[in-house]
Amino acid sequence: MLLKEDAPEMATCDKMILAVKQLHRNSALAVKQIKSGVFRSGNRLFLTDTLVPSRLQPPRSFSSVPLSTAMTAGCRLTATRYRWTRAGVFLRGQTNFLTPTSRPCLLQDRMFVNRVGGAGFSGEDGGDSAGSGGEESSGDGGVPYGPQMTALTPMMVPEEFPNVPLIAVSRNPVFPRFIKIIEVKNKVLMELLRRKVRLAQPYAGVFLKKDDLDESDVVESLDAIYSTGTFVQIHEMQDLGDKLRMIVMGHRRIRITRKLEMEPDEASTSTGWLESELQPKAPSRRKAKRSRKDQPASLTEQIEDKLKSLECFFFQALTAEIVKTIRDIIALNPLYRESVLQMMQAGQRVVDNPIYLSDMGAALTGAESHELQDVLEEINIPKRLYKALSLLKKEYELSKLQQRLGREVEEKIKQTHRKYLLQEQLKIIKKELGLEKEDKDAIEEKFRERLKERTVPQHIMDVINEELNKLGLLDNHSSEFNVTRNYLDWLTSMPWGTNSEENVSLERAKEVLEEDHYGMDDVKKRILEFIAVSQLCGSTQGKILCFYGPPGVGKTSIARSIARALNRQYYRFSVGGMTDVAEIKGHRRTYVGAMPGKIIQCLKKTKTENPLVLIDEVDKMGRGYQGDPSSALLELLDPEQNANFLDHYLDVPVDLSKVLFICTANVIDTIPEPLRDRMEMINVSGYVAQEKMAIAERYLVPQLRSHCGLTEEKASISSDALSLLIRQYCRESGVRNLQKQVEKVFRKVAFSIVSGEQTTVTVTPDNLQVYVGKPIFTVDRMYDVTPPGVVMGLAWTSLGGSTLFIETSLRRPSGGVDSKGEGSLEVTGQLGDVMKESAKIASTFARAFLMTQEPENHFLVNSHLHLHVPEGATPKDGPSAGCTIVTALLSLATNRPVRQNVAMTGEVSLTGKILPVGGIKEKTIAARRAGVTCIIMPNENRKDFSDLPDYISEGLEVHFVDHYSQIYPIAFPQDQS
Repeated sequence: MLLKEDAPEMATCDKMILAVKQLHRNSALAVKQIKSGVFRSGNRLFLTDTLVPSRLQPPRSFSSVPLSTAMTAGCRLTATRYRWTRAGVFLRGQTNFLTPTSRPCLLQDRMFVNRVGGAGFSGEDGGDSAGSGGEESSGDGGVPYGPQMTALTPMMVPEEFPNVPLIAVSRNPVFPRFIKIIEVKNKVLMELLRRKVRLAQPYAGVFLKKDDLDESDVVESLDAIYSTGTFVQIHEMQDLGDKLRMIVMGHRRIRITRKLEMEPDEASTSTGWLESELQPKAPSRRKAKRSRKDQPASLTEQIEDKLKSLECFFFQALTAEIVKTIRDIIALNPLYRESVLQMMQAGQRVVDNPIYLSDMGAALTGAESHELQDVLEEINIPKRLYKALSLLKKEYELSKLQQRLGREVEEKIKQTHRKYLLQEQLKIIKKELGLEKEDKDAIEEKFRERLKERTVPQHIMDVINEELNKLGLLDNHSSEFNVTRNYLDWLTSMPWGTNSEENVSLERAKEVLEEDHYGMDDVKKRILEFIAVSQLCGSTQGKILCFYGPPGVGKTSIARSIARALNRQYYRFSVGGMTDVAEIKGHRRTYVGAMPGKIIQCLKKTKTENPLVLIDEVDKMGRGYQGDPSSALLELLDPEQNANFLDHYLDVPVDLSKVLFICTANVIDTIPEPLRDRMEMINVSGYVAQEKMAIAERYLVPQLRSHCGLTEEKASISSDALSLLIRQYCRESGVRNLQKQVEKVFRKVAFSIVSGEQTTVTVTPDNLQVYVGKPIFTVDRMYDVTPPGVVMGLAWTSLGGSTLFIETSLRRPSGGVDSKGEGSLEVTGQLGDVMKESAKIASTFARAFLMTQEPENHFLVNSHLHLHVPEGATPKDGPSAGCTIVTALLSLATNRPVRQNVAMTGEVSLTGKILPVGGIKEKTIAARRAGVTCIIMPNENRKDFSDLPDYISEGLEVHFVDHYSQIYPIAFPQDQS
């Protein structure tokens, strides 16, 4: 064999034919072929699978292969068979030489081995190769395979190759003698590269793009790339259909001279700026060949490296310094070692090749793309070496910084690890000496220590012991361990058997209540009764009270005073807007982050079993997909059930029978009836002007003056000014707005004193507007003198009581009666359904009552009337204005005004009976505020009026009636003109 180790290195051209034949036979034997040979066609040699070497035409089942390709493939197969690692073919002049070389044999030509029609080489005329279609087919008819892999045979790279395709890359250029993987997705460029490979011209020019962010394969203009690039050979090409993946190897530097101009009929199939052409048809190809005769011979030029004569010592110093720097980088970062070994060619001293050394130094660094391109463009070898050395020095400094940072981080980790080990050792030593117990033992001892002074029920103690035993079997780092520990923490933190000593002195309780609040006699009496019962029984029991009334009357603040009077711990939480039942009854322990409900949290915080719990805004609870909180309160506020209240988290019965629950609400209509039935309802009505005056003088003025940093000598408000402030600015039932206005006065006084305008200020009715602005309520009533058809009524609102005028008028002229002789009534003023029905009932009764008083008066029967309740933007509803509407209709029908300074309230039935209404206190306060001296109300409300304080009822003429016939002589006296 020619390629054995004892074979000659070169063979002559005549002997080469015999060598190729023998090589091909060996290759055929390797693939179980029995026929092989070489035939000559003109001056060209072809390889075929026949024993007849003189046949001019190859068999149809095998495409003819050029000699260079055949030699290389045969050499590869022979080398593979004899387990050689390196073999190849090179061309020198006009003579073909077959020789072992140092070039690695990376892949084998699968097409030549097994005759599978891959993307192999075809003849120069672009013969029918099955590999260009992206599939592989066998000689039997084509069995499809996966993505094509084309292994190109090594060949001598031509010294001059004028036209090459242009491949634009980003970030890193390709240096000569270095390998790079490139992917191409542009369809035109992919087809051009496939054709170049089929034509046995696997060469291209790789140029770096100036914009690193541009990821496209092609460029719109040559200005987008650097003019200097690398002439590369495609060693391997994998066709994936939508893209090509190639392994290319750089050979030398090239520079773009000009782009290839295509003929008009070829422009549609060319990329326009690639230094080659794409010929899909034979006529176009011949035309392109003719056009190339008129073009310059080369579109790219090779860049020759210039090496000036330098002093030997300077050149050696540069080379040695580069090698030293590379070694230093490898010493700092061993990851560079593999990169250097891959870059260095086997059996070659890098120091002996300064050109390769400079390129290797630049490629080894992670420098910017323009810096690497600068090294690639440099043709002066010493300058190139110097630039590469600069990049290596930067890389060396970066490696030193990276090593220093890594050393610091590693040192910190070592210190942390050492500290952890010492702590663990210390724990073990303390355990051995008995100075410290294990975590589980310490936790169990802490929990049992909490229960020593408490009277824990037996069923609770059984649960605690069971959980402690479970805790001892669990691993400290398990999630169940933390869940169990938190559960035990809640169980042992409960105030089992712990009660605060309650005050049973009525005098002490009365003193505390009077000290904090003025008025509210009903609430104070109920608390004193609670204390009296506790004193007689010798023990206290929990109660459920509900204070309801308008905002700002002190419902929430009185609860704190009650807790202080009873010497109980105070806890407040609001349920306004609450939609989750778990807020009251807790979450199940299986949930992540589960917690008990508000009541269990209250007991843990107050540390007593008998606190005072204020549940605020019970009338504003919501309802969501998590449940209905108002239903959850049924068990909590039921005296028969809360002795065994079951929280979802604790899951053990808890006694709440000693807890005093106080709820607050503005209205009771929105409270569910079952919940309202469990509470003792206490009405907290609004304040009259006298009460507001007393509250302002006793509590608000001293407190707010102190909060603003003022003293009584510097700032004071006269009683007349407070009275005017209450009457014209603060007419609401509560005192919250009064508190804001008084605070506003003191703020402005403080500003005037600090700014030096005044030293002492006394607020009087004359200068009150300077501090609080213009009056809000300028008149007390809409009508000072009521005309015929207008009557003053009394209404109740959530803000307290107010006066309500009923107006009636004729809607059509008296002559415009319809043919039927029936009248009508139109109602306006944004009235509710109940009030509209009340107006219809009043109209019917007024007609009947007028017939009895004035039979000849048919005004209400034939007229079209309009009834209006002023302030149409305010919704109004309720039946209490029935007698007022009847009176207004009779006043309009008789054209007589009602008695001045009279107001009335009460529901009227269809037969004229006056039914009782609510809100007597608020309505009386509103009438007194409006200057009314005579009030008419139902007889059944006499008991409500008798409960009013004297300062509210004194000076009022009150008439209690059962039928409307008693109202008529009061509203229309006989002596009235």
